[in-house]
Amino acid sequence: MTETSDTRSATGEAHGAPPSRLQRLMRYLPLIAPVLLWAVPCGVLLYTGQHWPLPVTLTGTALFVLGLIGMPLAMARGHGRRQQDRAAIVGDTLLGGIWVLFTWSVLLGVLLRLALTVAGTGDGQDRARIVTWAVLGVTAVLLAWGYAEARRVPRVRRLDVQLPRLGAGLDGTRVALITDTHYGPLDRARWSARVCETVNTLEADLVCHTGDIADGTAERRRAQAAPLGTVRASRARVYVTGNHEYYSEAQGWVDLMDELGWEPLRNRHLLLERGGDTLVVAGVDDVTAESSGLAGHRAHLAGALDGADSELPVLLLAHQPKFIDRAAAHGVDLQLSGHTHGGQIWPFHHLVRLDQPALAGLSRHGTRTLLYTSRGTGFWGPPFRVFAPSEITLLVLRSPQGGDLS
Repeated sequence: MTETSDTRSATGEAHGAPPSRLQRLMRYLPLIAPVLLWAVPCGVLLYTGQHWPLPVTLTGTALFVLGLIGMPLAMARGHGRRQQDRAAIVGDTLLGGIWVLFTWSVLLGVLLRLALTVAGTGDGQDRARIVTWAVLGVTAVLLAWGYAEARRVPRVRRLDVQLPRLGAGLDGTRVALITDTHYGPLDRARWSARVCETVNTLEADLVCHTGDIADGTAERRRAQAAPLGTVRASRARVYVTGNHEYYSEAQGWVDLMDELGWEPLRNRHLLLERGGDTLVVAGVDDVTAESSGLAGHRAHLAGALDGADSELPVLLLAHQPKFIDRAAAHGVDLQLSGHTHGGQIWPFHHLVRLDQPALAGLSRHGTRTLLYTSRGTGFWGPPFRVFAPSEITLLVLRSPQGGDLS
């Protein structure tokens, strides 16, 4: 009781303290960020010594102003109450495009101009115009390439993962991982079918989907998700919720995945047996589940492992990598996650790392626990992937004792 009272007192004092300068700045970030995204490229491309003819300057400025006004409006109509897919496509595309243009306006605006000055190339106007055309050219190439990367069927990434507690009978167990498919405003039913065909070529024992199936309700995105029912696994197909399910009636997605033949691992586990050895395959709801207010939804690892033999190796599905601290505390052997998209559009990965302990790939946490973070199978929002390729992952589990590799 004393600890509770102390905690409440400390919390009350914290709430009563005036917000810091950083906290006040964060409140205004949603207003400041769009202005910076559009104003900086406008200034770099039009007003840093180019001396363009007046019609060019006025036309360019008008386009940036239209973008600054139009992008938030389109995103509000697309992702707000109205959920208008066409508006979402426009807003998301503008967001991705201006992020790339902003990034390279800053980088080339400084580095290329400095290099040209050191090399003595032309006068100030020549250098300014070279920078403008270079920024526009690099942006166009990256957006075209990034769009193709986002829309293609992901390449398969294969790796062996040794788990010290894995029995010899389970050596060679094949685990296919897809995640963050994000079916959404752009209809990707054909893409979904091709992804599932690729997964089927892997001849997996276990196929996992670690959440963020879609942006939108199960009823609305059913046609895009339906091919998931064609996925084959010799032992099981398992699924856990991601944070985006909790923006779109999560229980509907749980029910649809169950209907499609997947096992929703909502804070529970199943046993995968092979060659006389057993692997515990557990799953938890996303860490945002409890705050969603949806009854019965929360991330509860103790509940997921309830009844499992503590001597058996554990494979855990948890949408966000930051769940790894709890997984390591419970002695989980391997956690599979998504959520990060590998940053999706460089250099956004620096911001992702502020929130998550891992960006992509295999990492160790504590003495026993491994974490594999997928860069995701689809894309969220802007239909671009720049220096963060999507993936379908095949993990082959290995035992130190070896065994049958068939």
